[in-house]
Amino acid sequence: MIVRRYANSHLSSVRAFSSTFQRNATWGFVGLGQMGYQMAKNLRAKIPAEDTLIVRDVNEEAVRSFVTEAREATHSTSAGITRVEVAKNAREVAEKSTVMITSLPEPQHVIDVYQSILKGGELPALDQERLFIDTSTIDPDTSKGIANEIHTIQAGQFVDAPVSGGVVGARAGTLSFMFGAFSESDQLIERIRGILSFMGKKAWYLGEPGSGVSGKLANNYMLAINNIATAEAMNLGMRLGLKPTALAELINSSTGRCWPSEVNNPVPGVVETAPASRGYEGGFGVGLMKKDLRLALAAAEQSGTSLALGIKAGEVYNAVEAEYRGKDFSIVYKWLHDKSQ
Repeated sequence: MIVRRYANSHLSSVRAFSSTFQRNATWGFVGLGQMGYQMAKNLRAKIPAEDTLIVRDVNEEAVRSFVTEAREATHSTSAGITRVEVAKNAREVAEKSTVMITSLPEPQHVIDVYQSILKGGELPALDQERLFIDTSTIDPDTSKGIANEIHTIQAGQFVDAPVSGGVVGARAGTLSFMFGAFSESDQLIERIRGILSFMGKKAWYLGEPGSGVSGKLANNYMLAINNIATAEAMNLGMRLGLKPTALAELINSSTGRCWPSEVNNPVPGVVETAPASRGYEGGFGVGLMKKDLRLALAAAEQSGTSLALGIKAGEVYNAVEAEYRGKDFSIVYKWLHDKSQ
C-alpha cells in the first residue's frame, strides 16, 4: 500500500539508463484533463511516428475526442497511421509502456492510480527500465511514498515532475517542468529531460523524490499571491481613471511585472490570448489554484514555515470559487471589481 511517508536514504546502486529512445516504443498517458489532454497531444505529435501511445482516462468522451483528433491530424498531414490505443485501466498502460506519464487532479487520484498498478503484481520486464513520470501537483509526502514503493519492489523509476505554464503552455508545448528522482545519474536525468521536452521547453532537476512537487508548491504559492496582487492593482488603477492597457504596459515595464500581469492579465481585452478575454474560460481553474495553495499551506505547516499572506489568500480563493467555479483563477479581478461597486 502507498503511504504518505518516506524514509530518507541515499541510494548508491541505481541502474544507469540510456538517454536515447528505443524504436517502436510504447508510451503511456493517464489523465486527459485540460492539462493532460494537451500534453498528450504534443507527446503523440513529437514521438516517432512508428511509436505507440496508449491512453487512459475515466472520462470516455475525452478519450474518444483524443483518438479522433489524433487520426484527423494524421489524415491532414499524410503522416501514415497514427498509433494510438485505449487502455481499459492504468495497469494495462503500465504493462505496455516503457514510459508512463500521469496528469491527475488530486493526491488521492494519484494514489489510486499507482495502487491499481502495483497491486497487480510484478510488471512485465522491458529492455529499458520503466519510467513513471507524474506531472500532477500533489503533496511531497504522497509523492515520496509512491517513489519509495516503486523503487522498493524494483518496478521502475518514479519521477515527480509537476508543470508550470497552465493550459496555454500545455497547448503550445512551452511548459516548464521541475522534477525529482532517486538517481543523480546524468544518463537518467538527460533521459527524463528528453521525454519532458516533447511537452515543454524547460526542465529543472531539483534533487531527490519529492523535490519537484516541493518546488512547484513554492512557485504556485507565489503565483497565487501575485494573481491577487495583479487583480487588486489593475482594479485600483482603473478606478483611479487609468486605461487598463496603459496601466498594464506600465506594470509590465516596471517592478510590478509578473506572469499574471504580462501573460495572464485578469482584465478582459488587455491580453487577447488570456482567459480573461474569452470569458475566463480555458485557463487554470480557480479550484486548482485553491488546491495548490492548500497543499502549499499544509507543507508550510508541516515544515514549520511561516507564510504571512497564505491564509488570507486562501479565504479569497474560497470565496471566488464559490461564485465562479470552473473559471480561470484570474477571475479574482472580476470578483474584486464587483465588490468595489
